[in-house]
Amino acid sequence: MTKVVSGIAYAGSSGSIDPAPVQGRGRLPRPAWMDAAVQRLESFQPEWFARFAPPDDDARESAVLILFGPPPAGADDPGEHVVLIERSHTMRTQPAQIAFPGGSRDPEDADLVATALREAYEETGVEPDGVDVVVQLPPIFLAPAQFVVTPVLAWWAQPSPIGVRDPAEVHDVLSVPVSHLVEPATRFSVTHPSGYVGPGFDLDDLFLWGFTAGLVSSVLELGGLSVPWDTDVRRALPERFLGGRR
Repeated sequence: MTKVVSGIAYAGSSGSIDPAPVQGRGRLPRPAWMDAAVQRLESFQPEWFARFAPPDDDARESAVLILFGPPPAGADDPGEHVVLIERSHTMRTQPAQIAFPGGSRDPEDADLVATALREAYEETGVEPDGVDVVVQLPPIFLAPAQFVVTPVLAWWAQPSPIGVRDPAEVHDVLSVPVSHLVEPATRFSVTHPSGYVGPGFDLDDLFLWGFTAGLVSSVLELGGLSVPWDTDVRRALPERFLGGRR
């Protein structure tokens, strides 16, 4: 049974986020803003992609799945949601941080779309057959990890139950309404002792920052969903995250 708190759905360590019953009748068409994002990408690139553009030399490849879909069972918001994970609290890097499902490319992966879909299935149980890939966004270089990450924007045309499949990597699975992410009161700028400043989001009692927050902000911008928010509102990164990478 889906647990919903402050509009955000949580699977918990052993539960699931289930699709709404009315969604069991064929594939759902994606919203118009996703097609608008693809068109806008041809002539406009959010600052985040230029800021972290990959170097010319080779780096390890990885991919993440930015999966938007209809609201799950129990949700009180009728708009689109996006799937996020809370990483395991015992991981050596980025413990307890909010992220998109994803990971390193395996030799068996046909391409980076395949990597994103495989990793999302392994981490959350998202069935690849129910996912419509919309576009590959420009790759981003994560210098601390020496990874080039390709974000794969997708629409969940035929949702299935999701939850924690690998507790060693995932602590929880979330479904967050877009309306929550565009709410100005939810947004702020994160400051890091290194001098890094970037977008942040308040997710109930969770803290979204860094690479994932930058991607969320960029996709909202590309889709024409962003509304003005006060970038001068700043929050220092909580100490529990200072040992991890962006």
